[in-house]
Amino acid sequence: MVNNRKKVVLITTLMSAMVVVSACGNSGSTNSTSTAAPKTDGKNPASASGEKVTITYGGWSMDTMTDVIKAFQASHPNIEVKAENTPYKQYFTKLETAAQGGTMPDVLWMNGPNFVKYAGNGMLKDLTETIKSDQLDLSKYPNSLVSLYSLDGKNYGIPKDFDTIGLWYNKKLFDDKGISYPDSTWDWSKLTEAAKKLTDPAKGIYGFAAPMMNQEDYYNTILQAGGYVISDDHKKSGFDQPEAIEGLKFLTDLIQVHKVSPTLAQMTETAPADMFTSGKLAMYFDGSWAAFTINQNADMKNKADVAVLPKGKKQGVVIHGLGHVISANSKHPKEAWEFVKYLGSKEAAEIAAKQGGAIPAYKGSETSWLATFPQYKAKAFIDMAEYATPYPVSKNTSVWNTYETEILKNAWTGDKSVADAAKELGAKMNQALAAEK
Repeated sequence: MVNNRKKVVLITTLMSAMVVVSACGNSGSTNSTSTAAPKTDGKNPASASGEKVTITYGGWSMDTMTDVIKAFQASHPNIEVKAENTPYKQYFTKLETAAQGGTMPDVLWMNGPNFVKYAGNGMLKDLTETIKSDQLDLSKYPNSLVSLYSLDGKNYGIPKDFDTIGLWYNKKLFDDKGISYPDSTWDWSKLTEAAKKLTDPAKGIYGFAAPMMNQEDYYNTILQAGGYVISDDHKKSGFDQPEAIEGLKFLTDLIQVHKVSPTLAQMTETAPADMFTSGKLAMYFDGSWAAFTINQNADMKNKADVAVLPKGKKQGVVIHGLGHVISANSKHPKEAWEFVKYLGSKEAAEIAAKQGGAIPAYKGSETSWLATFPQYKAKAFIDMAEYATPYPVSKNTSVWNTYETEILKNAWTGDKSVADAAKELGAKMNQALAAEK
């Protein structure tokens, strides 16, 4: 997920004081397909001189990385890693300040919506040649994530973890109504019909929740309708296209036409995730990160399960994940790379996965994550990565994310038609994208 926690849209402010170095362009992948072992053996480059080097490592909710840092330091005794843990709500604001002052951490977490802004402004180290010289095999990570942290044919980050969105459901409510559980054969029609049967106004139970959430909801239904949010070259909005309008309308119809979803006001007062864990919601879309939360809920942990998202015209789901990047101003780029290379290893992925949290990006290490939630069909999240579309971004993603919130709420409340709202949003987003050049 964008912040490894549920969210509506990003409201990150612009880096107005930054010097714009280049315009954004295609995020084409530059995968290395070598399967050979890295040339280097991961030994500490500082060990040659015996000098001990301290590098800083920035992120949020970094508890799952404590053992990873310990393991790295054990094999690299001359590199000390100092973790700088910042709450997510303050992370990117603090990072903006550090970027302007040239004091970003040596190694840091980056998310998709902010990546192009930092890479495009020369704030991140280009890792392309380093990856090639060390023969780091990028095919070990989902291609969509490698692409997410690439810009203008250059690699700037190594995927850390990933998340996709699934259809969470309450098995008890399904059993009470004698309805079969969702599976890979489900489409929009089956979801709607099941939601109608599961909705029970007398008990205050809704069959489905259709909140105005981008990553969890309408980005996915737009893809399922055959649409897109932003063109591959990051120059054009897809919101005003018929397919996107269809994907948005599928969700608003569940509120306004079929009456199987709470209203926007109700979901603003009580989040769908809370309705679900309290037994008042039969189905909703949520990320792989929700497995950790639901598993901790004593009442719901054994009543819930998850399936792949239902199809519209086709299958579609957005994938996002964090990347490890290096500050362009790092005074210890070699040591920072040694750490990033280790963070991208299977060993580090498996150590982190055992702590819970996000799905590790290194292919094959998902088993440790799945073992944390054996009662759920959580493999659905991993299976969907095969056809997932990268989270939509541009140089200043936060600008048009704000437009989404301002304009689409009128469609969700019924004050404006979906088509009119989508066309207005498309026009505003196109203006924002043009201003990025």
